[in-house]
Amino acid sequence: MTGTTRAASTPASSARTTAAGDPLPEHVDVLVVGAGLSGVGMAARLLRDFPGRTLAVVEARHAMGGTWDLFRYPGVRSDSDMFTLGYADRPWRDRRSIAPGEAIRDYVRDTADESGVADVVRYGHRVVSADWSSAEALWTVTVDVEAADRAEADARVDDRAATVDATDRLGPAAPRRVTVTCGVLVACSGYYRYDEGYTPVFTGQDDFTGRVVHPQHWPDDLDVTGRRVVVIGSGATAITLVPALAERAEHVTMLQRSPTYVLSLPSRRRRPRLWRRLLPVGIDDALTRWRSIGMALLSYQASRRSPARMKAFLRSGVERRLPEGFDVDRHFQPSYDPWDQRLCITPDGALFAALRAGTASIVTDGVERFVPEGVRVEGRDGQEARVVPADVVVTATGLNLLLFGGMRLSVDGAPVDPATKLTYKGFMLADVPNFAFAIGYTNASWTLKIDLVGRYLSRLLRHMDRRGWRWAAPSSPTREGRTMPLIDLSSGYVARGRHLLPRQGVRAPWRMHQNYPRDVLSMRFSSLTRDGMRFGR
Repeated sequence: MTGTTRAASTPASSARTTAAGDPLPEHVDVLVVGAGLSGVGMAARLLRDFPGRTLAVVEARHAMGGTWDLFRYPGVRSDSDMFTLGYADRPWRDRRSIAPGEAIRDYVRDTADESGVADVVRYGHRVVSADWSSAEALWTVTVDVEAADRAEADARVDDRAATVDATDRLGPAAPRRVTVTCGVLVACSGYYRYDEGYTPVFTGQDDFTGRVVHPQHWPDDLDVTGRRVVVIGSGATAITLVPALAERAEHVTMLQRSPTYVLSLPSRRRRPRLWRRLLPVGIDDALTRWRSIGMALLSYQASRRSPARMKAFLRSGVERRLPEGFDVDRHFQPSYDPWDQRLCITPDGALFAALRAGTASIVTDGVERFVPEGVRVEGRDGQEARVVPADVVVTATGLNLLLFGGMRLSVDGAPVDPATKLTYKGFMLADVPNFAFAIGYTNASWTLKIDLVGRYLSRLLRHMDRRGWRWAAPSSPTREGRTMPLIDLSSGYVARGRHLLPRQGVRAPWRMHQNYPRDVLSMRFSSLTRDGMRFGR
């Protein structure tokens, strides 16, 4: 667990290229999986707190940024304010509180450059499996390394050039498999699949004469200027896409099976002029961050304790921003309570502005089938079945869950099924040593939780260094009692993948509280030895 050498490094320029980087060393003290918002934040903290440890970050894709590099659809932006989505140790100082995806991607990359994380990232490295050895107190991690480009692919077959024909040379090179050992393994790969989004099978889709795209893989050559677009979905992606596409398209229709709660928030920070002049920058950052935390917590608690009042508040906000006579009940009044699913944000009321302008409309109905000229809807609740015309259909139908980037875990050769495990403080698995994972809040900014996980992990590693411990693992409670899903939302993507996720208990430390102030006390100031944690050499 201890290390005396410097962080394993690659050239700093690799942060902005698609190169796979230098080969992984045979051993690192800490291996972080994922170079997105979570992975960069986690690695930056560990590099800062443990400059003597060797650390590497492996990233399956050939670019840094995770979600914010992958998603390139029009209007892609944060769905929570940046003053809490940004890192605590590198505050977001742009006045835009709801920021576009490219700004967040640049922020992540700049943070990696400044912290030294950019020097330790290996791109095109997909973790396949990891096995813990109790005898050696080490993880053995199997990694597939993929070619970054065609030139690299060709170079890898040069040693057998005499037997490789031209057709073979033009094909992709098979990944080469390598192994690395590490003392601590940290999964920062989120919980959804990067290579594919969720797309249900629509009857007659092959009959449609237009183009069908999924937002997760937005084509560079798609131009919607003057075209009719149907966006199937009602979640955050659809609510982002509709006003963005409406700026250029002839007309955009949001076709939703059921409505979602939508709240308009300002896209830019507003501060009193006197505040800006008198407060030091650091205090201003802290006050802004805690104000945002408090507002999000207040919204969530009000929704859970007084759902009827929150429904009325959200409805009144929608009514004020839409023309008189708009069918708010049908299109903006869900059957569930607020925060049973995530509350969706439309910055500066962009969605409502597009509806008022007539460049966008909403149809709340089921999809019966695709037809050559568009999408035929069922005609539910007394409505007439009809065809919504389209030249382009965007299937903003959600995500597929994938835990730990698909990495298979085992302990002493015995497979670990995460779905059978309880989570410890929302970031470790019961009875799995020296393994942590980063899953953020669902009712607040993702990064708030990631920051707490990083701080707790640093506390834990320091304690182990002082005592000479080589491993730490949460010990399963003797009586587990009732358990609950790790992500307590009724959203479709959660319901589809719930069987893949670990569980949580009803009491600390096995409960993942959706409460940042409470977690601050639990993660930063609680005892490291009295909450069921076991240590060993």
